[in-house]
Amino acid sequence: MSLLLPVIYITFVSLGLPDSAVGAAWPTMYVELGAGVSWQGIITLIIGTGTIISSLLAVRLVERLGVFRTIIGSVALTALALVGFSTVGAFWQICLWAIPYGLGAGAIDAALNTYVSIHYAARHMSWLHCMWGVGASAGPLVMAACLARGTWHLGFLAIGIIQFVIVGLIAPSRKLWAKAAAHASEDGESLPPSSRRQLLRLPGVREVFVCFFCYCALESSCGMWAASYCTLARGISASEAAGWASLFYLGITAGRAASGFLTLRFDDKAMIRLGQALVTAGIVLVLLPVGNATLPVGLVMIGCGCAPIYPSIIHATPARFGEQNALSITGMQMAFAYVGSVMAPIFGLVAEFVSIGLYPFYLAVILVLMVVMAERANRIV
Repeated sequence: MSLLLPVIYITFVSLGLPDSAVGAAWPTMYVELGAGVSWQGIITLIIGTGTIISSLLAVRLVERLGVFRTIIGSVALTALALVGFSTVGAFWQICLWAIPYGLGAGAIDAALNTYVSIHYAARHMSWLHCMWGVGASAGPLVMAACLARGTWHLGFLAIGIIQFVIVGLIAPSRKLWAKAAAHASEDGESLPPSSRRQLLRLPGVREVFVCFFCYCALESSCGMWAASYCTLARGISASEAAGWASLFYLGITAGRAASGFLTLRFDDKAMIRLGQALVTAGIVLVLLPVGNATLPVGLVMIGCGCAPIYPSIIHATPARFGEQNALSITGMQMAFAYVGSVMAPIFGLVAEFVSIGLYPFYLAVILVLMVVMAERANRIV
């Protein structure tokens, strides 16, 4: 089991790498493609739809193909999509390649989150998502380096090649997954999972879903529009703004590395509350009327606050709702998560037709709803 951990961590790096790439490149991309600022939301919507579909199908995919085939096929699909992004010259082509990218991402998320939440301690869930942060932090940095040389196409090609390298690193682990599956079957039969209708009736499950929706709405909106906010509202150059946007993901990465140790002392509920408090502090720093001095610090702080929330919600799933329901509920949580990511495109409309300066206020509204839902869930389960 311990030998699988490096493989699982590497896979989550691949999940994070492309997540922030479009947002980092968008201030340059939309001009070259003749698109509107808000059109980034269309790409996100397509990707989100694909991830929702594959998240909901994760149970069937894992049952039919096993975890190994599910994750290696999914990573390869996202790698292919990213290489496709590097070849486009029109907005509709970006939308076309967004379909396989979305379908690849959802299955990885649901399958590995469930596997780790059942088989490993809470610290490993935090460190797993720290690896996502490594990828999500590296994506804008790769893109910023390529933008400095004058092309975002090269950025997507570079990230796509890295994804294919990760496929090669995962491939030799097939026997490890087979051995783990055989060991799990020897532990005895588990209770049959509940139907989706039964799952929705479980006490606290709806509150957790809404909380997850809000978290992912906040994270995706913050990450997607950070570079555009820095450029269009705060007057920072496009290449520098891409680097500043990576600070949010660096905050998530560092925060999740630290969270792994904090989980040795605090339970999942306390970690979620700590994260929400840090996000609040970060939004305040972004809003302070002192020029741009506190803006990068605020983005890092928001990232640090986001760090423990997602893995803590996921890790609490088997304890709250039963191991037999964990994969189904995690798949549904992923679906709600990607529905939540639609809130990022909605802010694109606000940015284009009202003002991108409302960015921190938009984050604050989502945060308040998340806190309310999290506390309601904590009282029930």
